[in-house]
Amino acid sequence: MHIQIGFDIELTINSPMAFIYLLHVHPSRSGDLWAPQQIQVGPGLVPEEYYDAFGNRCGRVNAPVGVGQVRFTSQAVVRDHGLPDEINLGAWQHDPTELPTATLQFLLPSRYCEVDSELLQFAWNQFGHTLLGWGRVQAICDFVHNHIRFDYMAARATRTAVEGFREGTGVCRDYTHLAITLCRCMNIPARYCTGYLGDIGIPPVRYPMDFSAWFEVYLGDRWYTFDARHNTPRIGRVVMARGRDAGDVPITMAFGENTLSRFDVTTYEVDEWGNPVELLGL
Repeated sequence: MHIQIGFDIELTINSPMAFIYLLHVHPSRSGDLWAPQQIQVGPGLVPEEYYDAFGNRCGRVNAPVGVGQVRFTSQAVVRDHGLPDEINLGAWQHDPTELPTATLQFLLPSRYCEVDSELLQFAWNQFGHTLLGWGRVQAICDFVHNHIRFDYMAARATRTAVEGFREGTGVCRDYTHLAITLCRCMNIPARYCTGYLGDIGIPPVRYPMDFSAWFEVYLGDRWYTFDARHNTPRIGRVVMARGRDAGDVPITMAFGENTLSRFDVTTYEVDEWGNPVELLGL
């Protein structure tokens, strides 16, 4: 299958400032693009691109005096296998002494995932009796899915996993931060993912399209995808960036005062000629 992805993001600024952004499709999916993804930064700004410590493709742009608005736009088509997230009930959990060293950073506390908190003892009390491996991660997802109430109006960029646990409300990043933290408490490496997730294979939802957050855990000999908000395998994820938590993978970050004036995200299935599948009645 093929998935059309894109965005149109505009920020209003009153002074010159620098921006960084993580809006490219992740390098692990770049080979699935119909053509190399181009990101336009207006008006006429030329970004500098680089790769961060997690292997994400990033950009930096400096907005000069008098710009007023900085706009990020892109459209691309991604090839996808069209299958739901993989399930492997037999995926086993490593003892920390056996884990690859590259995974150990995803056991540690991070800005939004306070492993060294009240959640540590709670996690062992709540999940210590569950089956090691896939069953334990699924039990964590079940708990988080039922514990947090999804509410766009309750979104807060500074909410941590502990605060999400206490408040019991939030958006996809809050589900993800809490699930990651509980996994790390149980010695399961877990990392944060941000990207596209459209309404492919499910009835359309009433919320406006947005970027999505989910997480991956290291079980057996590889990373597996989990999603505590939806808590069911989904079709058509397109990852943009991975990190310890949302602080590592900002969609855009402005180093100065700014106002978000436009935020449109698109992701939907298209046919081999680029026509939206839903309009064809397929």
